[in-house]
Amino acid sequence: MYAKIKAFFIVPPEVLPEFWDTALSRNRISLRVICIMIFGMELFNMGRVLFWSNSGLGTLNNRIYFALYLSLFLAAAACLLFGDAFRSQRRAVNQFIQYASVLFFLLWHVCINAYDLIRNPDAEIGLYLTAVLGISVFILMPAKLACLMHGSAYLIFMLLAGGIVTDGDKVNLTCTTIVALAVSLTNSHYHATILSQQQKIHQMNENLRALAQRDPLTGLLNKSAFQRCVETHPQLKGTTLLIADLDNFKGINDGYGHPCGDYVLKEISIQIANAFPNAVGIGRIGGDEFGLLMDTAEEESLRESVRRLVRTAAEITWHGVPLEVGCSFGGCRISRPDVAYEELYAEADRALYQAKSIGKSQFCLSRLA
Repeated sequence: MYAKIKAFFIVPPEVLPEFWDTALSRNRISLRVICIMIFGMELFNMGRVLFWSNSGLGTLNNRIYFALYLSLFLAAAACLLFGDAFRSQRRAVNQFIQYASVLFFLLWHVCINAYDLIRNPDAEIGLYLTAVLGISVFILMPAKLACLMHGSAYLIFMLLAGGIVTDGDKVNLTCTTIVALAVSLTNSHYHATILSQQQKIHQMNENLRALAQRDPLTGLLNKSAFQRCVETHPQLKGTTLLIADLDNFKGINDGYGHPCGDYVLKEISIQIANAFPNAVGIGRIGGDEFGLLMDTAEEESLRESVRRLVRTAAEITWHGVPLEVGCSFGGCRISRPDVAYEELYAEADRALYQAKSIGKSQFCLSRLA
């Protein structure tokens, strides 16, 4: 239970960067709308003080109200100006601009509503209620920040006007603050949950995409994935395509059964990966045929790796019985770019055919000039 409650208040670290990006993007739109509304309302309020009141700025009360209206107008202008000017800056800069603006807007409404009550104890508390509910609905923020904003607004309001408001209004203030905080927390938890689910779906899709490129028996690239690997890899002078084919694999399957044949394929796959650790890609491209893409490997190094593989393959046993697995290789080295996969494969396949015509566990290498 404690873990669930704690999780409700915390944005998981793995989605925190995406959460901040989402919050900044959404808040940018919300603040733009809020600032435009502020411009309209405060221009009206300043005009009302200057032109429609009998005393204009002649009284202290009117000057205080005018100063409050002007400060909110200027704060909204600064919010838009700095938000656009620093939009391309670090995330922390944009966070400070947005949430500092939100906190100012919230505390401004606290102050002006408290001043209304100080002047007239019968005044309504609607400004405060509207502000805290509006912030909770339109501004996305993590739980700690929501608690700080709503808590500070409530405490400051109670310090300024708590002795003036009625008990009923205190109840309304408290309940509204709790509701606003709950909305903010729920909003934050909802977006964090959505981002977590999206991340899991993305990871599942990536895993499925990776599985779709793998041979289910050996874990190597399948035929189509290996072909894409060859086609998309930059061809350099000395890039080599190797084809490996097991000798007498049909005899192993017929003599010992398909479980033994599958075991041999798995073992050979491991041995190929060990013998060619620097291979760009390794794939199972046929029943007992494997493809390897090497990048600018020296010919003698290739031959030594083939000899090492042939030795380890010959040591494979099945329930203690030596299988005498052989492996023939054909390869093609290129010295010009933009060779099509089909041409490269055909040349390597001819070299493999030549190796098998010589005998078991042989290696022939051709070149494409």
